[in-house]
Amino acid sequence: MDTYAGKKVLITGGLGFIGSNLAIRLVELGAEVTLVDSMIPSHGGNLFNIEPVRGRVSVNISDVRDSHGLEYLVRDQDFIFNLAGQVSHIESMADPMTDLEINSKSQLSLLEAVRHQNPDVRIVFTGTRQVYGKPEYLPVDEKHPVSFTDVNGVNNFAGESFHRLYFDVYGIRACVLRLTNTYGPRQLIRHSRQGFIAWFIRNILDGTKIQVFGDGTQVRDLNYVDDVVEALLRVGRDDRCWGQVFNLGAPEHVSLWDLAHLMIEVSGIRVLIEKVPFPPEKKRIDIGDYYADYRKIREAVGWDARISIREGLRKTFDYYRAHKQHYLDD
Repeated sequence: MDTYAGKKVLITGGLGFIGSNLAIRLVELGAEVTLVDSMIPSHGGNLFNIEPVRGRVSVNISDVRDSHGLEYLVRDQDFIFNLAGQVSHIESMADPMTDLEINSKSQLSLLEAVRHQNPDVRIVFTGTRQVYGKPEYLPVDEKHPVSFTDVNGVNNFAGESFHRLYFDVYGIRACVLRLTNTYGPRQLIRHSRQGFIAWFIRNILDGTKIQVFGDGTQVRDLNYVDDVVEALLRVGRDDRCWGQVFNLGAPEHVSLWDLAHLMIEVSGIRVLIEKVPFPPEKKRIDIGDYYADYRKIREAVGWDARISIREGLRKTFDYYRAHKQHYLDD
């Protein structure tokens, strides 16, 4: 990873969950890191996330919807890890125009800024498995048809498509990672709108009941955040990845019901679990079972999910036991 030593790296969404973990790793590798984050309260930006590298990164509190600011920020950067986004499926349906601005329009603005100000930069964009909608087959590979169950999926697909288009037409070196359920330290746990894993963690830490929607048999694959950071770094340094889309995934698949029990076991905190009917707004966008075929990224750059669910959960609960107070206050 000495590719990144001494290089200038911009991370959009850099004070959020994945962005902050990536920033810490890049500082360890000797990179000169700039973080951009809007600090919208419900999106997960948290200054405590970068406590281990405070004073060793530059922080710019700005919004990727500001196209003029982007033209300044992208200059002279060697790498851009483009992680800024509105990730809540529920919020995308409640406020589709904001989702459109952040996940689609802003991505085009960033690429235009790059085209005019820094066309030699390398860009890694984080997309989502949500673009596949309800799977037609499992495991889902990159050739699976694109379908949508919510506004978030539509706008994310537009965002990733802009990156691929700008590679094809302008030669902007960009690639896309479609993330699956990511968990770990520094994840937003204040509310339930950014995924079930974080909310289960919050329930357990608070000693409150876990509610699993439906019959609990829905199967998922999970990635611990350090594995996701490793994937980002590997594709960012490899010229064979430009213009490509890669799934992330994991060899372990687990039902939501079994995951809730495992989390309780690993945490050592006993709480009740109950099955409840899907709320209508969640049922309409539920995708059922999902797990990815991620052979493409394994064959391209040698990446694999190396941290087991049990080990990842142990690390996660250890982190929140030590720092819970920094993740509950607005």
